[in-house]
Amino acid sequence: PCCREITHRQHCGVFTRSLSPPAGKEEMLQHRDYETASLSEIKALLKKHEAFESDLAAHQDRVEQIAAIAQELNELDYYDSPSVNARCQRICDQWDGLGNMTQRRSEALQRTEKLLETIDQLYLEFAKRAAPFNNWMEGAMEDLQDTFIVHTIEEIQGLSTAHEQFKATLPEADKERQAILGIHNEIAKIVQTYHVNIAGSNPYTAIDPQEVNAKWDKVRQLVPQRDQALIEEHARQQNNERLRRQFANQANVIGPWIQTKMEEIGRISIEMHGTLEDQLTHLRQYEKNIVNYKPKIDQLEGDHQLIQEALIFDNKHTNYTMEHIRVGWEQLLTTIARTINEIENQILTRDAKGISQEQMNEFRASFNHFDRDHSGTLGAEEFKACLISLGFDIANDSQGEAEFSRIMSIVDPNRMGVVTFQAFIDFMSRETADTDTADQVMASFKVLAGDKSYILADELRRELPPDQAEYCIARMAPYTGPDGAPGALDYMSFSTALYGESDL
Repeated sequence: PCCREITHRQHCGVFTRSLSPPAGKEEMLQHRDYETASLSEIKALLKKHEAFESDLAAHQDRVEQIAAIAQELNELDYYDSPSVNARCQRICDQWDGLGNMTQRRSEALQRTEKLLETIDQLYLEFAKRAAPFNNWMEGAMEDLQDTFIVHTIEEIQGLSTAHEQFKATLPEADKERQAILGIHNEIAKIVQTYHVNIAGSNPYTAIDPQEVNAKWDKVRQLVPQRDQALIEEHARQQNNERLRRQFANQANVIGPWIQTKMEEIGRISIEMHGTLEDQLTHLRQYEKNIVNYKPKIDQLEGDHQLIQEALIFDNKHTNYTMEHIRVGWEQLLTTIARTINEIENQILTRDAKGISQEQMNEFRASFNHFDRDHSGTLGAEEFKACLISLGFDIANDSQGEAEFSRIMSIVDPNRMGVVTFQAFIDFMSRETADTDTADQVMASFKVLAGDKSYILADELRRELPPDQAEYCIARMAPYTGPDGAPGALDYMSFSTALYGESDL
């Protein structure tokens, strides 16, 4: 064959071998696997597609070569040119279709990637804003359901103020809720508009719009409940405050009244206004007034009962408690009763001992003078000073101390360390009466002595009980008169010393 024929056959062979179609490529390019893919899967598909495009581009020269061969065969007037041209056209059409499908899949993959990236960003933004908002709602629900315990108006007002401040934040909180839900709605709009099939839920958070709305509804439901609870507690605290003031208004009058009466009774018992009978009359009038005051104490007890029932434990409006008032009231009743009894005893003592009102006044004046602290009693040193002022010979030596101890055992038998006015006048009345009977005692001893100026120990033992006889013998001084006998005893000095007229 000629060279022209050989060239013709070679071109035809190349052309024929290039006609095999890209098996499976069209099916792969038409696959809509990206519609259900996740963002990471889309990115993997894009890389795979980019590799396919690179491979496809590498075949572009072969397609162009086929077209050139077909053109050359046409120029050589190849006998089967129509068939070659048809074949070439199909290859070119198939190649163009493959390119179009590749372009469309690339665009679809890129579009889907952008949509999924947008959705991913929205998911992330939703998570970033939903998490703190969810925490805020949970904290708000906890605070709104918190059981509060208050004791004053100020405390409940503080809670109410804080609650009003919280309510003022609700509009802004609702805006944030709507913004968060708006993010979710934007995602839904993208999905609906572009028919994106989202695989799974938000990967950044487990919080969903339904949960946000449910908790928000709970918060809105709890707010009026908290309002009502605060209103009721405020009313209760107002009533408690009324009870406090009601109790305090009375206690602040009753407490000082009791103290004043105690002081007045004390003054009556130590002052010398009128006779003892006048003082007794005055005290009995006080006792009547005190008894008539009892309804006010009972009323205060009733108010105190209301305070206890309301579980009120403090009252800033008064320093008096019901216990203080009770103790003060009982002390007042005891004091008036004791003081009346003391005056009655003083009257009995005065009448029984024949003490004049002038003497009684003198005793009271001396007692009050040495009662420096106005306690109504004399301490040991005060009592000693009082006795000395009244003429008692209590020397500052062992003998004087012994005599004072004897007297203290009489006026303070229970060793309390103090001398009451009743004990004082009992002692003074006895001393006064004893002074009057000293002569009588000496006269009795004179009878026992047979009218002698002295007495013998045998005579005492014969006439007196043994213990009394030995007491006298031990304490009587020897008789020093010129008419004395051996062993004579001075009963006269003994009698006067026994009743405080001379040293024993």
